[in-house]
Amino acid sequence: MGGVAPNGLPGWVTLLRAPNPGPMTLDGTNTWVLRAPGETYGVVIDPGPLDEGHLRRIADHGPYQFILITHGHHDHVEGAARLSEILGGAAVLAADPAHCVAGEPLDPREHLGGSGLEVEVLDTPGHTSDSVCFLVRQGDSRAMFTGDTILGRGTTVVAHPDGDLGAYLGSLDRLRAYENVLMLPGHGPSRIDVSAVATEYRDHRRERLAQVEAAITAGARTAEEVVDIVYPDIDPAVRFAALWSAAAQLDYLNHKNGESRTPTSRLDPL
Repeated sequence: MGGVAPNGLPGWVTLLRAPNPGPMTLDGTNTWVLRAPGETYGVVIDPGPLDEGHLRRIADHGPYQFILITHGHHDHVEGAARLSEILGGAAVLAADPAHCVAGEPLDPREHLGGSGLEVEVLDTPGHTSDSVCFLVRQGDSRAMFTGDTILGRGTTVVAHPDGDLGAYLGSLDRLRAYENVLMLPGHGPSRIDVSAVATEYRDHRRERLAQVEAAITAGARTAEEVVDIVYPDIDPAVRFAALWSAAAQLDYLNHKNGESRTPTSRLDPL
């Protein structure tokens, strides 16, 4: 289900991968350049880190109508303002106004058009509170750009306290409606069906929640105790991410069971 696309990019999509590989970024951040055939202006999705060489490479594929941001984590947005500067002031559009340059925040009901592309903004919070996906149409071709909401391999982190597991499960259910739509993520390879991958992700989250409930029954009360039981072989380098996810799982279960909890913070993304 949702297998890796064979080489798999439409002719109007170019991948420029940032040189920032790591445990959380996989092979590096996927910067996507979109340009309809014969059109002068394109679109950039997620410029990535503040790496001058990478940003210059993106600029070489210009000019651009605007720069889009899936969410505010630094490995996706850190280079956006500098790229805008290199391009002479191109607008940067994001859900969080803190990341916008020369433009208004994205509205989840918004459709952006022009230069042969139609971009639909989908509100998909959960990984972070400001996460969005972009459904892009070029003629009869469609692709879903998922940022970190769904990755090309592995699973994503619900970055508690800014991230929220209940919202994330709702976002996965929303993406399940887009059957047979190519998925182009923020990290990892493309996948042939975003709906199938969203279903895999949802089922995995439900299985993990059952494991967390079993850990609670066994006496776990804190995120650290949940990680010790549920993620016993976790790589120390990414234990912090498991702690975020465990905190989000506990928060979700407390809310589901009607227990008191500290309100979730809506500060800027970690």
